[in-house]
Amino acid sequence: MNTQITQGTSAAHTVPVLPKRSGLSRNCHCLLAGLGLAAVLLASSPAMAQVLGTAGNFAVLGAVPNVVNTGPTVVTGSVGVFPSLAITGFPPGIIVPGTGVLHFGDAVAQQAQTDNTAAFGVLTGLASIVIPAQLGGQVLGPGVYRPIVGDFDLTGMLTLTTPGLYVFQTAAALVTSSGGTSSVNLGGASPCDIFWTVPSSAAIGTGSVMAGSILALTSITIGTGASLQGRALAQTGTVTLASNAVTACSGGTVPGFLVPGVVPILPRGADGPTLSQWAMVMLTMILAFVGFTAMRRQAR
Repeated sequence: MNTQITQGTSAAHTVPVLPKRSGLSRNCHCLLAGLGLAAVLLASSPAMAQVLGTAGNFAVLGAVPNVVNTGPTVVTGSVGVFPSLAITGFPPGIIVPGTGVLHFGDAVAQQAQTDNTAAFGVLTGLASIVIPAQLGGQVLGPGVYRPIVGDFDLTGMLTLTTPGLYVFQTAAALVTSSGGTSSVNLGGASPCDIFWTVPSSAAIGTGSVMAGSILALTSITIGTGASLQGRALAQTGTVTLASNAVTACSGGTVPGFLVPGVVPILPRGADGPTLSQWAMVMLTMILAFVGFTAMRRQAR
């Protein structure tokens, strides 16, 4: 340890002097802290599930003329309608206590429909790749898909392999076969990261086992005994239920518009990151440049 001698009137005093931290070390720590902050900001960017906004609070959302149910449907999450005021069939349908309420054309349902419309626009605008229209038997990883021809149809089992974002942009309608012959096997995927955009109407066959948020421009019909882990969100038409189990998912794992292991998903026609992604990239670059400049100055 270094010591410093100070002169006094009667005796010398020794005062311990701790080794000084070099400027290089200080700047290294600052740089690492800055990059860590940038990483946190990147990691905490809005989850893709949040693209739904307040519509994500609903398990079922209809428009005109109503939301209608027959039989002992069980909904986990809220049920709403706007601009219509009519929700029928609750009871015998029930909402699991503590998970949601009925919204009869109120301001909450109105805002949810606004967010539903906006989400539909975002999801349909994502760049996609073509796959066979018959989804049954396919095994897919994260991605944004559209049918090579016609509309998506599900007869059999669709298997989703790993966590990540899945968007299915059908051309007009979405149909799943009846009689319990259609299902979605989640694998490691989360229902909150699966989206179905339907420019017309969706018809979920009896006994189907579906997953993901169905965003239909017109109406959604869920056949008797079918189940949905996700949401049924119709913009202009009705949602029809019949002895179903509809469970609004919560959470989700996809940060921003990025799919793990896949290039960033961009809006159609775009050739670079979104504005928010550019902001994060620029912040990281600025922090790195400032830290590097300071390190060079201290090293001289």
